[in-house]
Amino acid sequence: MTQRAMACWTDWNGDGLELCVLEERPDGLTIEGTVVSTRGGWHGCAYLVRTDQLVRTRSVELWYPGGVRLHLICNGIGQWRDALRDEALPELEGCTDVDIGVTPATNTLPIRRLQLVTGESRDIAAAYVPLPSESAAGPDARLLPQRAAQRYTCLEVGRRYRYEGLFRGFAAVLEVDAAGLVLDYPDTFRRRVLQQP
Repeated sequence: MTQRAMACWTDWNGDGLELCVLEERPDGLTIEGTVVSTRGGWHGCAYLVRTDQLVRTRSVELWYPGGVRLHLICNGIGQWRDALRDEALPELEGCTDVDIGVTPATNTLPIRRLQLVTGESRDIAAAYVPLPSESAAGPDARLLPQRAAQRYTCLEVGRRYRYEGLFRGFAAVLEVDAAGLVLDYPDTFRRRVLQQP
C-alpha cells in the first residue's frame, strides 16, 4: 500500500516556491519535488530521491533547467557512483543519506532512518549536493556532491529535531509533520499551507 504526503515551501522571505511529494511503499520512500528558489540567486530545479525499506538513499536525480544534471546511485552501505559518468565517488564512502541544498525535504531521510528517541543524538555523514552558487560555473561545470558531517538530536519523537551542519557550523531546530517533512526551517524555508482546489 502506498501512502502519500505533500508539502509546499517558500524561501524564508516568501519568495520562490517548492512542491514536494513523498510516497511511502513497502520497498522504501520516494521524494520528488520541483523548486524555484532565490537562495544564492534565482534558479529552478527538479529532484527525485529513492530509498530502500530501511530509508537508506539508493538513487538521487537532480537537474537544473538549462544547466547541469546529476544522477547518483548508492548500494545502501555508503558506496556511491556517478551514474551519468559511470564513476565511483570514493569521497562519499560511508554516506548513507543525501542532503540536497535547495530543499528541506531531504532532512526527512535521516529523521525517518535513525528513529531517535527523545534526547538521543547521532552523527552522520551525508552526500551534500550544493546550491548552484556553491558549484563551479562554465559550460563543463559539474555538480559535485561533497561529504558533510551532520548531527541529528531528537527533542520530541516525531515532532522536533535539532539539525547541526557540523561541516559549516550551522544549527536549527526543525519541527516536522506526521510524514517527517519539515514544517519551517528557521531563516531558510517557510511551509505554505496547501489549499485543496
